[in-house]
Amino acid sequence: METKVFSTDGSEVRTIQLNDQVFNREVNDATIYYAVNNELANRRVGTACTKGRAEVNYSNTKPYKQKGTGNARAGDKKSPVWVGGGTIFGPKPRDYSYVLPKKVKRLAMKSLLSLGVQEERLIVVEDFTPESGKTKDLSSIIKNFITDETRTLLILKDDDVMMRRAAKNIPYLHVLSYNRLSAKELLYGRKVLVLETAAKNLNDFYGDK
Repeated sequence: METKVFSTDGSEVRTIQLNDQVFNREVNDATIYYAVNNELANRRVGTACTKGRAEVNYSNTKPYKQKGTGNARAGDKKSPVWVGGGTIFGPKPRDYSYVLPKKVKRLAMKSLLSLGVQEERLIVVEDFTPESGKTKDLSSIIKNFITDETRTLLILKDDDVMMRRAAKNIPYLHVLSYNRLSAKELLYGRKVLVLETAAKNLNDFYGDK
């Protein structure tokens, strides 16, 4: 499929050929769901911790005698039924991360790129880099493609230090390399700007070999 390539001022300059296997395929909603859930699970810290009855700092003595009070029998105040007692089946530190099959992740990324094209959120921009590394230079280019400060994803052809430095102070802009994409950012980004060389790299990186 062919798509337009825009200059940094927002004007159309030429067209580029995109791989149909990557940018023009049927969207698989299930793989997108799995990929986003996997990323969110891998980000979880998992440090929540509660104390059971064996860990609560209380005495082992009986709160009152066994018989004659009219109350239910009580062994100690560490029981979960008492205020300040241990927690039943409470969370403990654990690792929530897991590995998603490579084929599922690749299909999810191709589905998300195709979804961006179908919803007209994906825009190919000619290669550029803010040589100064200043935020205002990058911000002035980004604003040629978005009407307001909406969530935007910028896909780079490589790990451009100056681009990342300039983007650091733009809260609505997320910068990723073409070979380290995020399913979450691709799904929730209202605009996806892809550098021209990055688009060519994606053709080969996610295309069937």
